[in-house]
Amino acid sequence: MPLDRFVLVLIIVLAGAGLTVWLASLVAASLEVPAVSVALVPLALLAYVLWRVIAERLANREDDHYDRIEK
Repeated sequence: MPLDRFVLVLIIVLAGAGLTVWLASLVAASLEVPAVSVALVPLALLAYVLWRVIAERLANREDDHYDRIEK
């Protein structure tokens, strides 16, 4: 997946996640659920995004081309 498409998907997912977290916080406030459980969703999303960016960076062969050039 190209990086620009991944960023577009990321923005859409973040908007959806933000709406979901907002609605979940309304429900959690009415149920008095600890805030830690609500905060785990954005943290898990951030961990996944970081994992995908690092994996894309390591797997990209075009970036490896410049590693073989002598300085």
